[in-house]
Amino acid sequence: MYFITFSRKMGTSGSEIAQRVADQLGYALHDTEAIENMAREMGFLNDVRNVDEKTPSLFTRFFSQKPEVHADRLNSVIYELASRGSAVFLGRGSHILLRSFECALHVRVTASLEHRIQNLAARGIPWEEAVKLIQRSDYERSGFIKLFFGLDWENSELYDVTLNMDHVTVNLAVETVLQMARSEEGRTCSIDAMKSLEMMGLARRAEATLIESGLLQVPSVSVTEPGRVQLIGVATSQANKERIEQILMDVKGVKSIDNQIKVVASYGKS
Repeated sequence: MYFITFSRKMGTSGSEIAQRVADQLGYALHDTEAIENMAREMGFLNDVRNVDEKTPSLFTRFFSQKPEVHADRLNSVIYELASRGSAVFLGRGSHILLRSFECALHVRVTASLEHRIQNLAARGIPWEEAVKLIQRSDYERSGFIKLFFGLDWENSELYDVTLNMDHVTVNLAVETVLQMARSEEGRTCSIDAMKSLEMMGLARRAEATLIESGLLQVPSVSVTEPGRVQLIGVATSQANKERIEQILMDVKGVKSIDNQIKVVASYGKS
């Protein structure tokens, strides 16, 4: 099993390159449509659409926990898709979510501003409008990575290879990625790695559910083995501790709960 992620700037033909690589390898392409289809299947469509590689408003970020819930559910969708087989991922922070897996190749597609404007203009978009679209896209995608992952979108260390489309044709870009994917150095994911994907996805779903439930104190959530959720934290009563456990039992994929929450009756009181 093998993954290829593409992070691209608007006007670089990155989406076309990703599609052609997926077609040549016979891999599924997880673009916006595929990710939303999986989100719909998992019941997270609205959450995923609310992220969409954009940063939420200042009001939402400071006065709501919704962004964290949306991000957790988007992450769980990416992990679920990855657990289903070899694939090409387009954006949505996939290069960060899958960066700990040796069986993943992370590709950055970039170009100069002038080159990108020319590409959009060739599609019939007026020059001034193309500039605004590119600037807005760069701002939103950079902000998305910064807010939800705390990283710099432009950091070259996040990628295995960067394709500068000022000097590379689409055909050459496709062939370059294919050669890397097919090389002897390319590794496949182990069974343990695939279990890890399922466990990380479950952890994000469980965390999002607890945040959305309106709990004043959300416990630490981890998945110690497939289907087994561990909770660590404090609760003000035994009833609250049991309520947290009951909330999680309705999360898809949860089979058992190791509830290590401590009841501290005076917690939060002066």
